[in-house]
Parts: sequence; C-alpha cells; structure tokens
Amino acid sequence: MITLDLDSLGLEDGMRVLDLGCGRGRHLHAFYWHDKALDVVGLDLDFNDLNAAIDGFFELPPPPPEPARSAVFTVGDAGRLPFADDSFDRVICSEVLEHLPDVEAALAEIDRVLKPGGRFALSVPRYWPEAVCWTLSDGYRNTPGGHVRIFRDHLLRRQVERLGYRFYRRHWAHALHAPYWWLRCAKWARQEESRSVAAYKKLLEWDLLEAPRLTRWTEKILNPVLGKSVALYFEKEAA
Repeated sequence: MITLDLDSLGLEDGMRVLDLGCGRGRHLHAFYWHDKALDVVGLDLDFNDLNAAIDGFFELPPPPPEPARSAVFTVGDAGRLPFADDSFDRVICSEVLEHLPDVEAALAEIDRVLKPGGRFALSVPRYWPEAVCWTLSDGYRNTPGGHVRIFRDHLLRRQVERLGYRFYRRHWAHALHAPYWWLRCAKWARQEESRSVAAYKKLLEWDLLEAPRLTRWTEKILNPVLGKSVALYFEKEAA
C-alpha cells in the first residue's frame, strides 16, 4: 500500500534515495521497480521488519537488467543517521514521524543527509481521523511502539520550511482505511473477535490485491475529506 506519489519526486536514473523508516518495504520495493534505475537505501529500527522487506524482493518479478539499480538495508535510528552529509538525492519518511519522541532531531538528520536541491517527501496520519482514533480508544494511543503525537499538517509544513525547504505539493490518501481504524478503536478490547472488523479487513485486503476501478475512484473522491494520511512534498534550497 503506497502512500506517497513517487512520480512527484522528479526521479532520474542513478539517484540515491533514502527510505527512512522503510518498515516492510512498501515504498522501497516501488522505488526499486520504478521506471528509473535508482540506488535505494532502506533504514529501520526494527530488524524483523527489515528482514520482511528483504524477503519481499523474492516475491516479486526481477526488474529490468539495465540500467543497473541497487537496494541496501541498514538498521538505524532516525535521530542519528549513519550516513555522510549530502549523500542522498531524495529522502522519504512515510508514516514514521508520529512514532518518534524527537521529531526535530529526525528532521535535522534528514536535512543533513539530503543534498542541496534534493527533494523530501513525508506522510503522517491526518489530524482529524487520528484524533477520532485517540478519542475512541486509550489502547490505540498507548500501544508500545505506536503513535505518540498527532500532527496538524500546516504546522508540520512550517517546521520543515524553517529548515530552508520549499513546499510544493500536498495530497491525502487511504480514505477507505479511516473507518476501518475507527471501527477497530471502537471495539479495541474485542477487535480480534469482531466480525465487523474482520469483514472490513477482508474488504481492504481484496481492494489492495485487486485494485478495482470502483473502489479506486471512490477513494480518490473521498481522500480530500476522509483521507487517513496526509503527504507533503518539499525541495531543499540549492547551495
């Protein structure tokens, strides 16, 4: 399930891309199989998720042999990235910042490793759908490793802009997922036994695998109002 629009990043052959907090590799795999041949680095704090991302490569067909491309994985902390200054052309950070105790440190590290003129894209849970989840369930927001903050996207945008970035695009995603999470939160203590939660989950899994035109258009129409995630795109000032 892809949240960010990779084509909005202006990708070119040979670019080095960091997927910060790559998790199980949903965006990383999309970068690796992109029309442009990229050198992709996936970083995550969870070793098990990185192993799942690596396993995902063996479940997909091989990419075109030319031009050459690569994918590298490393365990690391968003607040202390193990990379040299100005070492990436593009950086993404999707559904990660809401988990971090120190967002400022992570953004400073992203700024450090991104080349002047490079582009940075992030996504976080949208404020109001996330606030509904927090209201419905204490368990949702107190889950270990879960969400520790809710962002207002205009304030997050300003925070990045103050580092010397030009904002150039915003969009929303995953409108069909917002009601699913509200349902889970409403039935938090009994969600594993809930038939309605199980039925909605099957619907989302079917939609992900089949991508029928009806649900794609429905979600596209609903995203500006109901989208669970908001994505923001920035360009770093040139040197």
